[in-house]
Amino acid sequence: MSTVEFQRRQSVEQVEEGTDFAPKFGTDGLLPCITTDADSGEVLMLGWMNEEALRLTIETGEAHYFSRARQVLWHKGATSGLVQKVVEARIDDDQDAIWLRVLVGGSGASCHVGYRSCFYRAVPVAEDAGEPLKFIEDQKTFDPIEVYGDVPNPTQL
Repeated sequence: MSTVEFQRRQSVEQVEEGTDFAPKFGTDGLLPCITTDADSGEVLMLGWMNEEALRLTIETGEAHYFSRARQVLWHKGATSGLVQKVVEARIDDDQDAIWLRVLVGGSGASCHVGYRSCFYRAVPVAEDAGEPLKFIEDQKTFDPIEVYGDVPNPTQL
């Protein structure tokens, strides 16, 4: 039996000013989750959680997500060893997004492509608009083919 209970949303005051945990999942049953490195503050990834993923994350202290592409629950790092240990979890003001601060096992990477962060490219803006994406991370921390096998078809991501 789960030890985590989500409260029913009853008022703006309860959700925005109270201590009840009443997350609001979207019409797709998902809640966006920003994950950052607990030490550096670097954004590692944006993932999605359904109710089960959120409960498991809170109960185990390790990040669980719901893959929109594969339509499955996944324990981050179960295959790669790059488990995300939750140091802190915060819910936003209207409880429709969550932020995890994590310590990452293994090589410290969180991106399935092999980079430390899923945000490894910059989008040129203003006077540089229209230029190609710029790589911020210049090398991968692990070889995804060694870890996961075949690289997925981009249409399946």
